[in-house]
Amino acid sequence: MSAHTLTPEEHYILDEPYYEPVGNEVAIFEAAYANRLPVLLKGPTGCGKTRFMEYMAWRLRRPLITVSCHDDLTASDLVGRFLVRGGETVWVDGPLTRAVRVGGICYLDEIVEARKDTMVVIHPLADDRRELPMEKLGQLLEAPPDFCLAISYNPGYQSVLKDLKQSTRQRFVAMEFDYPAPELERRIVANESGVDAAMAEKLVRFAQMTRNLKGSGLEEGASTRLLVHAGKLIASGVEPVAACRAAVAQAVTDDADMLAAIQELSSSLF
Repeated sequence: MSAHTLTPEEHYILDEPYYEPVGNEVAIFEAAYANRLPVLLKGPTGCGKTRFMEYMAWRLRRPLITVSCHDDLTASDLVGRFLVRGGETVWVDGPLTRAVRVGGICYLDEIVEARKDTMVVIHPLADDRRELPMEKLGQLLEAPPDFCLAISYNPGYQSVLKDLKQSTRQRFVAMEFDYPAPELERRIVANESGVDAAMAEKLVRFAQMTRNLKGSGLEEGASTRLLVHAGKLIASGVEPVAACRAAVAQAVTDDADMLAAIQELSSSLF
């Protein structure tokens, strides 16, 4: 017997997600999708990659199945496994298999965090074969035209040991993401958090200051996502310096000296 843990309807995005294009990324993704090419999104954490995928799934009217990759992610986690239920053995599809079956978009977020043997599973899906080997079932699942494979990673944050291999990356159409230009980022922060334009501008200036510290004690500066978090706290009545400490400073570092430095930056602005 076969069992599906989720129905494809649960993965459709019915309402248009708020997304502000920063370049020609929408047109490139649509062209890649039309030509059945897999897509690789590169960029820092919290710059909008996941929101972009939600927007494209809504725009293309396809179900989106997202997998957050991690060190313990196995091939069986993606493809599926046999489980005992109610006294009988049933096959349960993994998220990758479900996406292939329904012709959806499978988004593997932070793919380099997955085990190397797990990444090999996606190779036949990411080239002209567009096939998913299901070894435990002795089957080869062919992807329908509507299926799309997308992966993401943060090239500035990975060690050499966790870099994306050429054998994987050269199968994909790559798109580079970064933090939006200041004017656009202000608009995003204001729209997403509910703060006014003046406060959004200060938050973006604060973020730029922290990003200038990257490589000087910080691995990453404040992301657009963290600015939205801070803005939501401020819109709920939290004092700006306290909001920036809780939503930004504490999120990007545990180093006491760096926390103090970031605190000084926020105090100088707010």
